[in-house]
Amino acid sequence: AAAAAIAPLLAANSAKAEMVAATDDRIKGEDITYPGADGEMKGYLVKPANASGKLPAVIVIHENRGLNPHIKDVARRVALDGFVALAPDFLSPDGGTPSDEDKAREMISALDAGVTSANAVATVTFLKGHAEITGNVGAIGFCWGGGMVNRLAVNSPDLKAGVAYYGSQPKAEDVPKIKAAMLLHYAGLDERINAGIDAYRKALTENGKDATIYVYDGVNHAFNNDTSAARYDKAAAELAWGRTIEFLKTKLA
Repeated sequence: AAAAAIAPLLAANSAKAEMVAATDDRIKGEDITYPGADGEMKGYLVKPANASGKLPAVIVIHENRGLNPHIKDVARRVALDGFVALAPDFLSPDGGTPSDEDKAREMISALDAGVTSANAVATVTFLKGHAEITGNVGAIGFCWGGGMVNRLAVNSPDLKAGVAYYGSQPKAEDVPKIKAAMLLHYAGLDERINAGIDAYRKALTENGKDATIYVYDGVNHAFNNDTSAARYDKAAAELAWGRTIEFLKTKLA
């Protein structure tokens, strides 16, 4: 009974998934396809409606629920701050994100790590050569997507800035490959992910990387996800978001 009561709180609530409506006239959003590493990738591309000239780009990487309404909304928030935002669907090779969250999580867990990383690198390549983009590409990811940002930074020398929210860390021996400036947000109560912070911090420092780490006390994994009543923390989410946008504007200028 207790589990049945908690489950709806942990699940995403699509009714609360829009802080910026898809119809907001300040942005222009569209579903696109673009070249992946070996096949076609699907994604949601958003840009400011009144953009004049080229803009930096930000890849918005979803959680283990796939490309859902919440992540599309996050992409729109990024666009409102002056970026071209692309939220890829990393389940594209398997037909795309299903509406069933449990099915999406199963599909995410079955993804080939090498293929997925290659598709992330291909996303950077696509944006770097996009006619409306300056060539400066960053990435922001949450949960599973936070880990993907860390892996993308290892695998793509063209990534200029990475923001990982409560993401799993790369191996210490891979840290020297990172060229991007990194901003790392962690939840104070997230013991499983936080177990890797010290080793990551040590490797970043020893290798002279541009990296900033914040740990938000008293909040849970997924504290940024405003569709999860059990985990969302408004104060921590707003503080981290302000830091994120300032970081991206500075590093992608």
